[in-house]
Amino acid sequence: MPQLKYRRILLKIGGEALAGPQGEGIDISLAERVAAQIADVHALGVEMAIVIGAGNIWRGRDVVARGMQRATADYMGMLATIINALALQDALERAGLVTRLQTAIEMREVAEPYIRARALAHLEEGRVVIFGGGTGNPYFTTDTASALRAMEIEADVLLKATKVAGIYSEDPMVNPDAKYYPRLSYIKALNMGVKVMDSTALTLCMDNGLPIVIFKLDQPSSIQRVVQGERIGTLVCAE
Repeated sequence: MPQLKYRRILLKIGGEALAGPQGEGIDISLAERVAAQIADVHALGVEMAIVIGAGNIWRGRDVVARGMQRATADYMGMLATIINALALQDALERAGLVTRLQTAIEMREVAEPYIRARALAHLEEGRVVIFGGGTGNPYFTTDTASALRAMEIEADVLLKATKVAGIYSEDPMVNPDAKYYPRLSYIKALNMGVKVMDSTALTLCMDNGLPIVIFKLDQPSSIQRVVQGERIGTLVCAE
């Protein structure tokens, strides 16, 4: 059995990881590719919980800029995360994993309500737990929901899978010469105002000493490499 650096993880995936060619909607083949990576990590004995965003379905800030109330837009975004969570759950089940979906907004016909003790029991039984609906409150992002749930399940690390290889001084898609940071302190990340994770989530992790690894999802076996301790992506931790 390979050596594991992290034995219980909270994996945050952006909704874009499921997006079709136009950057919108759900591409089932991409969901299956993500599920295959998760299955490989689960086979190592890692206890896994997942939060997925909704950027492929709903961009609340765009409609807020056009006049929609922020709370309304945020609740719509929470519902969109549950759509993505169901799609990912289906792909994981077809990959042979036993899963449970828990939502912060109750919809008992499709998911369990979020109950911390039940989530912990599922993890200990080897089930993959997906958390949908964010925190259940407007004005909080799915990044913050990820940090909160990671703390509640006593995860060893928060893994944020993104489209970029880690944290840079600028957007590397705009400036190819942007400086890459393999490691940052919480304070420096906050002072830099990094765009890859919001400040509320960073502060919550800092206050509770939870390390964060930000890495590129579509690199081969990226999640597995992180849990086995390979230095990919950016590690955000104490000094």
